[in-house]
Amino acid sequence: MQLHFKQLGEGHPLIILHGLFGMLDNWQTLARQFAEYFTVYTLDLRNHGRSPHNEEMDYYVMAQDIADFMDAQSLDTAYVLGHSMGGKVAMQLAADFPEMVDKLIVVDIAPKEYESGHEEIFEAFFSVELAEVKNRKEAETQMEKVLKDFGVRQFLLKNLYRDKAGSYHWRANLEDIQKTYPAIIQNSLGPFHQFDYPTLFIKGGQSERYIEMDDWATILGYFPEAKLEVVAEAGHWVHAEQPQQLFDLVVNFLKED
Repeated sequence: MQLHFKQLGEGHPLIILHGLFGMLDNWQTLARQFAEYFTVYTLDLRNHGRSPHNEEMDYYVMAQDIADFMDAQSLDTAYVLGHSMGGKVAMQLAADFPEMVDKLIVVDIAPKEYESGHEEIFEAFFSVELAEVKNRKEAETQMEKVLKDFGVRQFLLKNLYRDKAGSYHWRANLEDIQKTYPAIIQNSLGPFHQFDYPTLFIKGGQSERYIEMDDWATILGYFPEAKLEVVAEAGHWVHAEQPQQLFDLVVNFLKED
């Protein structure tokens, strides 16, 4: 699995992993800022962006993808930052390959099983008749019949692209993501997993279900060196809603001895 990636800057490696239905482009503005301090690698996870599609998708194989990527880039160790699903991939990488992760940053996700909550998004994607779409506005109009939230529609429509023949397609491998969705919402960490290195959890203060205060004991069980920072005026997409606060928190954490 040769993941698509972009590289910026110089310094110690920092790997950034996006969330479900996202892609590396979601992090490019912050990546350019981080590149003032680090060599930044933004990655498209399998079945997302421009990375290959595969019917197998769980946190074990996605963590292995990152370990293989690091080997291919001759990276012995790296700082690893992951948001949402990417945060779970980052946690799995730290648990399975602790020697490869110097410091871990997890944005608005916890090591727990979640209730399903993306049915409307799958329905919105599949409601678009791609063969009939002539432009992005037509795709959004079709999607709006199912999904009323403008911001979420714009996020999902970043997956839409037009090929050289003029036909529209989704970059995300929606069929296999939907099939493997039960594995995506589960907690893949076991009682034998523990990462004993500096870890930062960042919670969106207006994000209610992803990191709850009752989760903290569980988090410390897996990540005993973890600390928590709350970005009060952000929801789940902390990096999009309060990018400067997230940037400051991450850089300060990574620069700590």
